[in-house]
Amino acid sequence: MAGGVGSRFWPLSRQDKPKQFLDILGTGKSLLQMTFERFSDICPIENIYIVTSSNYKNTIKEQLPEVTDEQILLEPVRRNTAPCIAYANYKILKRNPEANIVTAPSDHLILNEAKFKETVCNGLEFVSKKDALLTLGIKPSRPETGYGYIQVNEKNKTIENKDIFKVKTFTEKPNRDLAKVFYESGEFFWNAGIFIWSLKSIIKAFDNYLPEVNNLFKEGIDLYNTKDEDKFISQVYSESKNISIDYAIMEKAENVFVYCSNFGWADLGTWGSLYENRKKDHNNNSIIGQNVFTYNTKDCIVDIPKDKLVVLQGLENYIVVESDNILLICKKENEQDIKHYVNEIKLKSGDKFL
Repeated sequence: MAGGVGSRFWPLSRQDKPKQFLDILGTGKSLLQMTFERFSDICPIENIYIVTSSNYKNTIKEQLPEVTDEQILLEPVRRNTAPCIAYANYKILKRNPEANIVTAPSDHLILNEAKFKETVCNGLEFVSKKDALLTLGIKPSRPETGYGYIQVNEKNKTIENKDIFKVKTFTEKPNRDLAKVFYESGEFFWNAGIFIWSLKSIIKAFDNYLPEVNNLFKEGIDLYNTKDEDKFISQVYSESKNISIDYAIMEKAENVFVYCSNFGWADLGTWGSLYENRKKDHNNNSIIGQNVFTYNTKDCIVDIPKDKLVVLQGLENYIVVESDNILLICKKENEQDIKHYVNEIKLKSGDKFL
């Protein structure tokens, strides 16, 4: 899934080139390229599909010259993750009705690639034998408020795998006090937003819990992989609900399981999560920029173009980002408000700064 705009990473992430296409870790590769390489080690390249906005087709072809046009599924408008997954379901159905599928965002960080590969392969084996919707859960290392949580009942571990449990509850991003309770209880895991299921199981779940969306995509079963697919998809997306897979299906279905693992995962959806995964100097500042001078400044994340000079004095726990002549200075503890700032800018100034 590579269609998001990454508004919480504004102003570095912009509508014309959102965060999945950026080298925000300084590795020389974008997050999309890193994700593609990760999965190309798990399955054949021709089995990888990328669902994205039609605005990003050329960017994807530039960054991933290995993929064909057939593997790039273009959404004419954004409708959240459920329609995105429904589109991919029927695209895959035309090729292989017996397929087992991994559905993953394109902008996550995985530090332990070997453990991730092992987890995914075990998960695929689990869903190939069981009518199950499997999500990956990560043991929390801190009371994070920017992630969703999954509660498990440790008595409900599966026979097939001691690390796979029946899901008890899903909880969206909690406040600080609740996140601390979750962290200390030991019953909650971060929701990685990476799903594993058989094609049969996920289509059945759509039919049960989101039939109105499922039926829209199902109507064009004879049009996928033909010249009429694009026209059909444009019509379907104009009629489809805007809804997430979590809300539409995962929080309602009875056959949802979580595979609890720890492969060095981070959802690089916020400046705080990026700060956690970047190198820091002796004052615990994470700095990108060749001309950044700091004085009495600590615990900050700074991202400045190499041709700009910045002097920072007396800051603690701040985000300081400059991109295309837009400057953001925000307390790290308030970074969840960046999305609201972006919405207000859009209302007052249109899209020119977005």
